[in-house]
Amino acid sequence: MQNNLVSEANRCLKCKVPRCQKGCPVNTNIKEMIQMFLDKDILNAGKMLFDNNPLTLICSLVCPHERQCEGNCVLGIKGDSVNISSIENYISDYYLKFVESSCEKNREKKIAIIGSGPAGITIAFILASRGYDITIFEAHDRIGGVLMYGIPEFRLPKAILVRLKDKMLELGIKIRPNTLIGPVLTIDDLFRDGYKAVFIGTGVWKPKSLGIKGESLGHVHYAIDYLKNPDVYTLGDKLCIIGAGNVAIDVARTALRKGVREVYILYRGGMEDITAEKHEVEYAKIDGVKFELFKTPIEIVDQGVIYSSTIKSIDEYGTENFTTVENTENLFEADSVIISISQGPRANIVTTTKGIAIGNNGLVSTDETGKTTREGVFASGDVVTGAKTVVEAVRLSKQVADVIDKYVMEKLK
Repeated sequence: MQNNLVSEANRCLKCKVPRCQKGCPVNTNIKEMIQMFLDKDILNAGKMLFDNNPLTLICSLVCPHERQCEGNCVLGIKGDSVNISSIENYISDYYLKFVESSCEKNREKKIAIIGSGPAGITIAFILASRGYDITIFEAHDRIGGVLMYGIPEFRLPKAILVRLKDKMLELGIKIRPNTLIGPVLTIDDLFRDGYKAVFIGTGVWKPKSLGIKGESLGHVHYAIDYLKNPDVYTLGDKLCIIGAGNVAIDVARTALRKGVREVYILYRGGMEDITAEKHEVEYAKIDGVKFELFKTPIEIVDQGVIYSSTIKSIDEYGTENFTTVENTENLFEADSVIISISQGPRANIVTTTKGIAIGNNGLVSTDETGKTTREGVFASGDVVTGAKTVVEAVRLSKQVADVIDKYVMEKLK
């Protein structure tokens, strides 16, 4: 592998204006990274990557590279792009193994971080490195949020999150697992106890329902719940997944690995309309996932899903619409059904805290800097934007970390 990576690195043209870097949401200095790798300056390369993106090792595995860094590589115009993600992964993995971190804490600079997903971890690393006294409140028993409970093991080994936790502990970050802010401890309690600012990065864990008859039946489940712990589900031999986003694809590929013999994705549009990343769809096909297209569910029954056929049309404004065709109802037989049509935020914080505005979709409202409508409370990540990529959460959270830093320093003057 090492020799292959060296060959890949040597393919880099060292462009004067690197398109790959412009394609990276966090502006990773890919040209410099590759040169440092070739110069065998791997620890400094790892430090550069980690300082720019504390989740660089994770992003090297789960980012949609084909439409970001690698998708913008000039070599990809007529041939194959440089395998940037593999080089980043090698450097970042090495760095985490061999570098120990420590930082002196200022107990006056207490920050509470609610949620340990991509946004929370990013904020924690950045502010801890600046001397802040950080406490993370995590509702689950392990850190990671969507990284731990929403991305399958075959795409993201969970051992990486254990290593990141160890790194946070080295920096003096305190972690309170199994602590749901809202029902017992509130944001008011956090300010009472001396926290100078509170960051909300709780993600989106509330599944959206179809609103059709049959959703309460015993063989029906929601995707985000299934991915938390697939081993506790008994799905039978044939599974029907309703929805065709990235989460639906993850569910499908996971179910096959857990012993389900036939996995189908039921979707109202065609293959060209599927919102999941194209390479993930191709992997799903290789794994054996089958697609039932132009079908809209209208009821779930014990035997499976009753659906109507759909047709796609484009209106005068260029908007695609899907309409059901009358008298085309049919039964798609399945032992189990998993609904995967997106998810939204839970309301345990906003319902117990005055002054935090939310939008019509339940997402926390912030300005462009991450400030909520309550002083001292900040937010970013999926709880603000809805479900996005990991690297997008990192990008926004880096900006919010700077704003929190400035806010607290002004309060301490």
